[in-house]
Amino acid sequence: MGYIDMHVHSTFSDGMCTPEQLVQIAKEKGLKAFVLTDHDTVAGVEPTIEAAKGSGVTVLPGIEVSAVYQGRDIHILGYDVDIYNKQFLERLAYYQKEREDRNDRMILLLAEHGFSISKQKIEARFPGAVMTRAHFARYLFDEGQIGSVKEAFEKYIGVGCPCYLPKKEITPEEAMSCIQLAGGHPVLAHPMLYHMEKKEIEVLVRYLISLGLEGIEAIYSNNSEEDERFVRQLAKKFGIYITGGSDFHGSNKPAIQMGTGKNNIHVPEQLLYSIWKQ
Repeated sequence: MGYIDMHVHSTFSDGMCTPEQLVQIAKEKGLKAFVLTDHDTVAGVEPTIEAAKGSGVTVLPGIEVSAVYQGRDIHILGYDVDIYNKQFLERLAYYQKEREDRNDRMILLLAEHGFSISKQKIEARFPGAVMTRAHFARYLFDEGQIGSVKEAFEKYIGVGCPCYLPKKEITPEEAMSCIQLAGGHPVLAHPMLYHMEKKEIEVLVRYLISLGLEGIEAIYSNNSEEDERFVRQLAKKFGIYITGGSDFHGSNKPAIQMGTGKNNIHVPEQLLYSIWKQ
């Protein structure tokens, strides 16, 4: 049996590994395949597929789209998206513009609080990336302006902190339709991370299924055995398939390893067959 990872981030969003580095890590880990699921962008898919040529590792196209449900952030994974679909790319460009405007204002707030930071410095440090708060935290830490990445979120850029600004809310309907525009398969990412009661998660899944949800991420870095069992039971109850992934980001989340996550997970390659038919 071969193993895979269906939830991986690169430097094209908030990951710290380039496409070439991801392929090398996957090869070292003995993975048969991984899905690149950068936040709100597919710009890294083609370079990663190119980097994987001749490596023995298969790279598959995906995305992770953020949405807000009843005041909570939720994430929808999109698998097998058409990375060249014009309407899909236009929708992503709109989301990215909204993100950029928010980032610009947050950078100004950080500067007002005494940090040596600017848009130009961030872009020079992380060329081509879709900027997130993780990049701000990493920059400040690398420059010795804070003691840890965690400190940046706890004191400055986390929810409720002085340099935090809420992002424009994207509804679950918008996130799902964005993925569907590109012919993708929508899957609910890491449902146990949303600080919801099990009954609430079930209501969320039922609602998303009405919008076209096809699967749910059951094998996941932070899941306990009980968590995974619950998500598997939920998938069985609603007749949707399961997926699995580490949510690998590289050095900004060092406890999470590609392929095995945080709790030594193993994602069998057979899970790909619900989406990419043999």
